[in-house]
Amino acid sequence: MEGVARRAGVAIGTLYGHFPTRAALIAALLEQRTAELLVHGEELAKGGDPGRALAEWVRAVVRHAAAYQGLTEQLAAGAAELSESCAELTALCDGFTERARAAGVLRGDTTGADLFTLMNAAAWSREHDTPEQADRLLDLALTGMLTTAPPQTLA
Repeated sequence: MEGVARRAGVAIGTLYGHFPTRAALIAALLEQRTAELLVHGEELAKGGDPGRALAEWVRAVVRHAAAYQGLTEQLAAGAAELSESCAELTALCDGFTERARAAGVLRGDTTGADLFTLMNAAAWSREHDTPEQADRLLDLALTGMLTTAPPQTLA
């Protein structure tokens, strides 16, 4: 937070006055991008191939989460400031899993929570290892979840 205040040219007290926690600052920064991501997810959900849509959604969320240093830790910690957007993302994950399961392209025991956890793990991997390793993790996990071959890495 001190580095953010310094780069913004404000005192740390001013920053904390507007954003009492790191999670509050992250939530404010993410508001528009998360809204765009949710619109993208809703568009994907209307698409033709449920398996492809699910895989593309997972990859889009991973790219989104990995773009913000430290976001995955905040999500994993269950930051209250991020709970609304997490709930919206999880609801979309539930929708993707239900649609793919109904089409017979997703293992019946896969849940939206499984996807959300996978996305956080892959975003963490992308942030702390390499994008290639994160894509490999996604490819392996999606291959295990989908009954049809997932689309190749789209990153």
